[in-house]
Amino acid sequence: MNATNPNPGMDRRHFLKVSSSATAGLSLGFFVPERASAADVPQLNVWVEIEPNDTIVIRYARAEMGQGSMTSAPMIIAEELDADWKKVRVEYATAHDNLRSKRAYGDMASVGSRTIRNSQAYLRQAGATARHLLVAAAAQQWGVPASECKASLSKVTHAASKRSLSYGQLAAAAAKLEAPKEVALKDPKDWTLIGKPIARVDIPDIVVGKIKYGIDTQLPGMLHAAVAACPVFNGKVKSLDASKVENRRGIVKVLNLGEFVAVVADNWWRAKEALREVAIDWDVGEHGTLSSAAIMAHFKAGMEQAELAVARNDGNAPEALGKAAKVVEADYFTPYLAHATMEPMVCTAWLQGDKLEVWSSSQNPEATLAVSAATAGVPQPNVKVYPVQLGGGLGRKSPQDFTRQAVMIAKAMAGKPVKMLWTREEEIQHGLYRPASLMRFKAGLDASGKVDALHIRVSAPSILATLLKLPLPKGIDGQAVASFNDHPYDIPNTLVDYAQRNTNVPVGFWRSVGHSQNPYGRECFIDELAQAAGKDPVAFRLDMLPNNEKSKRDRSILESVTKAAGWGSKLPAGVFRGVAETEGYGSWTACVCEVSVNAKNEVKIHRVVIGIDPGYAVNPDNIVAQFQGSVVHGLTAIFWGENTIKEGRVEQSNFHDYRMMRLNEMPKVEVVIAPTGGFWGGVGEPAQAPLAPALVNAISAALGKRIRSLPLKNHGLSLARA
Repeated sequence: MNATNPNPGMDRRHFLKVSSSATAGLSLGFFVPERASAADVPQLNVWVEIEPNDTIVIRYARAEMGQGSMTSAPMIIAEELDADWKKVRVEYATAHDNLRSKRAYGDMASVGSRTIRNSQAYLRQAGATARHLLVAAAAQQWGVPASECKASLSKVTHAASKRSLSYGQLAAAAAKLEAPKEVALKDPKDWTLIGKPIARVDIPDIVVGKIKYGIDTQLPGMLHAAVAACPVFNGKVKSLDASKVENRRGIVKVLNLGEFVAVVADNWWRAKEALREVAIDWDVGEHGTLSSAAIMAHFKAGMEQAELAVARNDGNAPEALGKAAKVVEADYFTPYLAHATMEPMVCTAWLQGDKLEVWSSSQNPEATLAVSAATAGVPQPNVKVYPVQLGGGLGRKSPQDFTRQAVMIAKAMAGKPVKMLWTREEEIQHGLYRPASLMRFKAGLDASGKVDALHIRVSAPSILATLLKLPLPKGIDGQAVASFNDHPYDIPNTLVDYAQRNTNVPVGFWRSVGHSQNPYGRECFIDELAQAAGKDPVAFRLDMLPNNEKSKRDRSILESVTKAAGWGSKLPAGVFRGVAETEGYGSWTACVCEVSVNAKNEVKIHRVVIGIDPGYAVNPDNIVAQFQGSVVHGLTAIFWGENTIKEGRVEQSNFHDYRMMRLNEMPKVEVVIAPTGGFWGGVGEPAQAPLAPALVNAISAALGKRIRSLPLKNHGLSLARA
């Protein structure tokens, strides 16, 4: 992909073709990428390759699923390189190259809003090192000090002699120089690319349909597989009868793989239709009676446990609550949520002898490689994982359960490539759900309305203990108490404790994880306290923020967003505002919503003003897009998102009963970007956090009553057309 002038020939198929061709130029890397041999392209580090025609290839070592990091991460390299962005082409790095180079690309997972914040240091170093070598090569050729040479827009210039050379002209000579151990990075005030709105490099190819998603993978002689797992989680296949379909046209094989059944056919539709007619007897185990009511009772019992894991204990909250002039209590609840990515789980695997090739819509290609190797029983160096674009991820495509299924099928069909694709029903009913959570808040106010004590208790499953099988330090899952144990407010007596209440419903990382639900409870309860104190919700929050280094960013973003929203100004009759402020993923966010509710309980969202302080705003255009998308995703969950359990299984199955937001319901969204500098925060997930509480606070103000559980449809509320 060309950054600004799309090369119509540079689609994925062409990329795969040129991956194995020789390219003369400078590739700044620690090892030899698969696309060229050491003799063809001298290597100094893995990130930058400069071709003789001045094209700069920058490699991207994460997944791209619409979050735009495939543009923002290369921008960081290009900034330090002083590259002409119009001459940049971005190409994927691969997990097998990363393995071969002893992880020269570092972590390749696109999770936790950490692509930029965790990799910016070595990306900047890569670009700066390349720039240093190019300047040194020019200085050597001209016989002048490097200090007299300046790099800019893919050229090195010597002002005194009015000479200049392009990067393409210097690449071969620069490749022969020894890379410095240390190199100076630019001062942020000198940035010319970072901070500018840059169009995503993949958008042109998306618009014309050239981008290849995992679902688009096509290989010669490829077979297709549809799968079905037990409707009750962790169930097994007891027996099956495939006699009705085994001899049907196009059906290649029906596989009983213990945990699931797969039908392999010459096209996916035939496989799916045949699977419906396979008679499967499932062993549902002991969980066939599990229900949402039983889960809620399980959570409520956790609230009454005598001893709980303590996440935060400042002062003496129980004692202070006993002495409070006024005590406010409330329980909040958020349900299980499926990810419902637009592209369901899909993976293509091809096992030939002890060699395995995989095309997986995965957020973590390194995990894909490791799981694929283990499942196929081949050495990791024998596995190649090819990058594909993801049709959404939202955290669901980081765990590798679907990759494992595909490789199991490929192993049974050795020698043939097989593309396994889940149905929408399989995706919704066999997800790794955002945990349901019951949250209890109790606060004590003194006679002046100041909050002196706060006790937050959480009863919820643990993602870390169940999905990742990790031990919990002091019994605490950080995601279950996120935004509680690190709340910014100056409350001298704070107690946060946690009851781990796991169920048979598998849980996982849903976009913004604990920050997608806990701020809803926290910031709505803060509004309840402001009401009890008789104070304005914004002024109440500002009064509770201490004057320290950390809280200055809470204060700054809250003030920036409320100012942009005109907080305190007169609203039309029947229109109400709500506010929330949160922190997470290394960034600070705030939101103001303006709503009205008519006699039919239809909520009209007049305006959403939402903002972020990410420290450094690498690509403002991408931040706006991420926040707009987060509002779409967040409103979908707030109004309709809920997975309920009956007889051990998820009741919802497709978009008719697991509703998505529609275009004509999208409100006006204004994004405030207020970077204060000095740090690198995440962008992909933080917007989820303040949206729900700001919206619900506004609706509660309009209704004159609090809403303490989601989704809003359960309160008889619907979303009016925009």
